[in-house]
Order: sequence, then structure tokens, then C-alpha cells
Amino acid sequence: MKKIRILVVDDQNVVREGMVAILSLQKDMEVVGEAVNGIEAVQLALRTKPDVILLDMVMPLQDGLATIPKLTEISPNFRILVLSSFAESNRVYQAIKTGAIGYMLKDTPRAQLLNAIREVAKGQASIHPSIAIQVIKDFDLPVTNHSISFNQHLTRREMETLRLIARGLSNQEIACTLVVNERTIAKYVSGVLNKLHLANRTQAALYAIREGLTTVMTQAN
Repeated sequence: MKKIRILVVDDQNVVREGMVAILSLQKDMEVVGEAVNGIEAVQLALRTKPDVILLDMVMPLQDGLATIPKLTEISPNFRILVLSSFAESNRVYQAIKTGAIGYMLKDTPRAQLLNAIREVAKGQASIHPSIAIQVIKDFDLPVTNHSISFNQHLTRREMETLRLIARGLSNQEIACTLVVNERTIAKYVSGVLNKLHLANRTQAALYAIREGLTTVMTQAN
């Protein structure tokens, strides 16, 4: 079994050490580093190449929001899951806008957090349920006319892919659902992001949910 390599970043020793202890008990996870601020996080990420970076927002020297773009600049393959005490939609919006694909609260039940880490490791969006709806309302996503955006810009397959992204499926799962090669799905995802001017899968999922694509079937070319 390939383990999920995780970098834990939090300036509070009790929180960080507690998280490391929990993760160390998981057979499919491995903690490859601990950092107490954003500067250390960037340095460790360069050395350890983690799959998932569990990142606090409020830290000395360099906070989470300043750290996220630095991490994505190093590697777009880093999956950043914010773990914060703050649920303000603006803070969540800024974290996702700069590159995080997940945002959970520190009071999240253990099982839910572990599941979020596994989802993020697969490239799936994972946002705490209590803040997801507000984030969708406030998120600065493109406002488009369905008949123009969907009918003329996205192909039928891209629409299907977008809808499945919103349901939380990974590229591999979407490929199985649509019975195509996973590389083809990667092209569809890239097309969706480029055509809708979105930065990542989390933004795509929020966009699809806001537009009602999880429940409404739309005709596409």
C-alpha cells in the first residue's frame, strides 16, 4: 500500500503533536515532517515532497495565506488541506483562491478529518460542511449565462466531468464512470478549468454546486 505522505504545519505544539500521533496510527498515512510556521513549511516541503500538506492559518513569521502560493509555486502537485479554528468565508475564499483544495475546522471529528485527508490526497475538494454553503455564496466565481457558457464553451464530456467533480469523484473514478482513459479525463478537467477561468478542482466543484449542476441536467455540445 502506497502511504499518503503528510507534512503537518501548526505553531501550537499540542495541536501539531496530537495530529502527528493520530496520523501515525493510520496504516495508509505517513508523517514526513513537522513545521511551526510557513517558512519552515516551505523548506520542509522542498526536502520531503509530501502528498498532502496539513496547514494552519494563523502562525508567526509567515501565516497560512502567505504560505499557500509559495507551496503551489514549488509544486502544483502539493495537495493543501487547511486545518483552522476560523470559519469566516473570506478566509476560506482566500485560501482556496490561492491554491488550497480543502478547508476543515480543528473541531472536526477525527474520522471526518482523516477522510478529508484521503480525499485531498486524491485531488478531491473537501470543505467542512458548516462553511461550504456560505463559501459557495460568497465565492468569486465567474457569473455566466447557462446557454452561453455551457452550450457553446463546454463539450458534453466536459460538462459530465464537471458534474462528477462536484460529486467529489477523483479522475480515476470519473474515468470508470464515463468508461474512458484517465488521461482523457485529465484533458477534460484541464478544459473545464481553462474555459471557466478556474484555478483548481475545488473552485470547479464550488462553481458546479452554485450553478446547480449536481441536480440539473444541462444540454451541451
